[in-house]
Amino acid sequence: MNDTYTTIVGNVLTAPEWRRTNTSGQLVANFRVAATSRRYDRDNNRWVDGDTLRIRVSAWRRLAEGVAASIRVGDPVIVYGRIYTRDWTDDESNPRVAYELEALAVGLDLSRGRARFYRTRALAALAVVEDTEAETMVGGEPADPVTDGQVPVRFGEGLPEPLPGETEPDFLEVVAGLTDPTDEPTEEPGEEPPADPVTTEVRRTRRVRREPVPA
Repeated sequence: MNDTYTTIVGNVLTAPEWRRTNTSGQLVANFRVAATSRRYDRDNNRWVDGDTLRIRVSAWRRLAEGVAASIRVGDPVIVYGRIYTRDWTDDESNPRVAYELEALAVGLDLSRGRARFYRTRALAALAVVEDTEAETMVGGEPADPVTDGQVPVRFGEGLPEPLPGETEPDFLEVVAGLTDPTDEPTEEPGEEPPADPVTTEVRRTRRVRREPVPA
């Protein structure tokens, strides 16, 4: 009832990793997003990085399939979901806390590039896989990594080939949300181009004459 929902705009910091919960056997894709604020430095006449938020994102079910097939490290994304904290105790009995976001929607930031939407068909459910690796908490529930042979969707499946000349982003540009200064607008904050005049045609609706209904 009192859940907190938020929207994060940032860059994918780690590639989506498939995991399976131990109790329910559900598949989940985890990845990290770095969101860095930008402010205009009037003294140096340029944009500079501000504070950075790094958060772990969990995508479930069909959203997990779309995330695993569509996003990679460096992609600019917009993530909407439920944010919460997870508390645990480490091996040295120290209390720890982490911020996590259970994604309800994940999309690409089209102000940074272009994309095309491709509909997907539902995949058949896979059998529960036993895994001997250490347990990891996902949404407060223990989960095991999914082996390569059991991954339902990989990056690029169902998508067209990349455009000629398309290059991979440099990892250093992704960490802490670093971007090329040429990607930022050159105008100062608050300056907007004049809007074009908009003409709206207004039509009056005709009143319908009602005929009496015979008894």
